[in-house]
Amino acid sequence: MLTAHTIKILQSLDKKKFRQKYNLFLVEGNKTILELPNSNFKIKEIFSTEPNNFLSKDIQFTQIAENELKKISFLQNPKDSVAVCELLEKSEFIDKDFQLVLDGIQDPGNLGTIIRLADWFGIEQIICSEDTVDFYNPKVIQATMGSFTRVNIVYCNLTEYLSKTENINVGTDMEGENIYHFEKPKKINLILGNEGNGMRDETEKFLHKKISIPRFGKSQSTESLNVSMAAGIILGQMFSKYERN
Repeated sequence: MLTAHTIKILQSLDKKKFRQKYNLFLVEGNKTILELPNSNFKIKEIFSTEPNNFLSKDIQFTQIAENELKKISFLQNPKDSVAVCELLEKSEFIDKDFQLVLDGIQDPGNLGTIIRLADWFGIEQIICSEDTVDFYNPKVIQATMGSFTRVNIVYCNLTEYLSKTENINVGTDMEGENIYHFEKPKKINLILGNEGNGMRDETEKFLHKKISIPRFGKSQSTESLNVSMAAGIILGQMFSKYERN
């Protein structure tokens, strides 16, 4: 049986300040939890309504009732298990040939979808501005469907990073070059801006190239695309013509 103190701590992990305080975050669902042992993430404990059928007997395991699972889950319809994991230690990173760079993305669903897209296209690293939504947010973790275990997510001072990177900085702009004619550089940072305001002026000044997604609808009344939708279209087009080195 879960104690009231344990429930309180686990429930608090929906907020960034408590994730940082306890150095913990939650991963829900057996399918995703089973991917953790092959990643850099360390499982502290697993709570499950099922018997222990996980890969390692060294991991602390507690069987709980369904009503207890509902108390600690952040899902409307809780799954079978919840894993309590430790946050990764911050470390230095090096540029990859193809990276996504996020400037102030705020919606957890968008970040989760973008991480999943990166995993699909084999992009190993995403660089985030310091005010981009925390990728340990339960909604982000859930939206990635396990892809967060395979994509390195780093947060940094974006203007400082963009001023030093040797990759070509490419950003979206309504007046940019048609994506269907664009020649992808060998080393690229694809920069995606905030959902409502786009990328900041201080980010835009470091762009080397700008690209756009043309509209084909006759009404031309749709003002913009969701940022994760735009990312999917751009990546699909770039990888349709080129293979990664």
